[in-house]
Amino acid sequence: MSGNPVESVAVPTVTGGMHLADLSNFKALGIALAIGLLIGLERGWQMRDKAEGMRVAGLRTHGLLGLLGGVWALIAQQLGPLLLGLVFLSLSLILLVAYRGGVKRFADLSITGSVASLLTFSLGALTLSGHSMLAVAAAVVVTSLLGYKPLLHDWISRLDQEEVHATLKLLLISVVVLPVLPNRDIVSWAPVNLYQIWWMVVLIAAISYLGYFAIRIAGDRHGPLLTGICGGLVSSTVVTLNLSRLAVQLPGLHNALAAGILTACATMPARIVLLSWLFNKALFQCLWPALVLMSVSTYLAAFLLWRSAADYREQQAFKLENPFQLGTALKFGALLLAVMLLTQWMRDYFGDMGTYVLAAISGIADVDAITLSLAQMGKSTMQTQTAAYAILLAVISNTGFKVTLTWVLGDSRLASLVGGISVLSLGLAGLVLAVQ
Repeated sequence: MSGNPVESVAVPTVTGGMHLADLSNFKALGIALAIGLLIGLERGWQMRDKAEGMRVAGLRTHGLLGLLGGVWALIAQQLGPLLLGLVFLSLSLILLVAYRGGVKRFADLSITGSVASLLTFSLGALTLSGHSMLAVAAAVVVTSLLGYKPLLHDWISRLDQEEVHATLKLLLISVVVLPVLPNRDIVSWAPVNLYQIWWMVVLIAAISYLGYFAIRIAGDRHGPLLTGICGGLVSSTVVTLNLSRLAVQLPGLHNALAAGILTACATMPARIVLLSWLFNKALFQCLWPALVLMSVSTYLAAFLLWRSAADYREQQAFKLENPFQLGTALKFGALLLAVMLLTQWMRDYFGDMGTYVLAAISGIADVDAITLSLAQMGKSTMQTQTAAYAILLAVISNTGFKVTLTWVLGDSRLASLVGGISVLSLGLAGLVLAVQ
């Protein structure tokens, strides 16, 4: 039989009288409109006190801008992406004219509204490109930045020049210096990797940086407990030193001051757990039950002391060091390198006992360096159990030093509170580690 072959024709799937493609576009346009209304809600609320005609773009305008971006993105799919760029340029010109008029009439130099309008259009267009969730997330971030303007400006007003420089220096060592360091061992007899050492420096600097600014933003006049929580990220020893001195000046507040010191001390094992999780998963598995128990029990005791404490009304600001200094980072990097080399040397010549002695001595001043050193060595040249016991020894010596500070700078009552709870928490940690 002859005849034209039957051609297969693709028939669009229809759902309820609407093609699936149209249904998908309809949904995307709805999201684009919702994004515009979300940003417009914040803009309209900010300008709610202005008279009609004085508001350049509020709820309705931003809703329309989001929808406009979605519609033109859909049209550009048929006629070419260049069209969408031309529409964006046209909208920019319109907003520029509106901005110039606002400057002349109201002397308003802010371009936040214009940028928000362009972002609304762009996010609306993004929904039609298959990135609806990304567009929604970005819209939430944009709205949050716009809505938290007073809070953000208040934070900035609290910063001084040194703290701005500290932020730039932290970015310098993390974004600029870190990527160019060689990621390999530089000596054959010890696991010394410059990239990993500097990454540890960046991590410790970032933790201290966040703790410092937590106090600067929230304020340290809310009491010793807040100081202990935030200050423990910077240095639990510094917090112990400051609060111990206040025990003499503020008799009757021993419970509150002990709560702050113990909170800072409880942050130390939590930091060790974080560092071991980042750099040595096997060491983390060995340490976390003991150190988490130590941290939680100390936090609990601090909370109970705080609940039973008298009102804290001291208005003295606690002095913490600048959040980040390049010289301090270099010194810590050099200390970390020296500890790693010395740990390997003492282990080679004195075995595990040499490691334990070094951990106990170095832990008096700093627990982070010995923790990071043992985390690296525990991957190759040292048994995980040995590294775990050495870290616990460093924690014991560091805790003992801080209890001594409470006795020397404070008084016997403060030292007994801090020391008694510290001994109990250390005993629980040691017992858990021993039975593993």
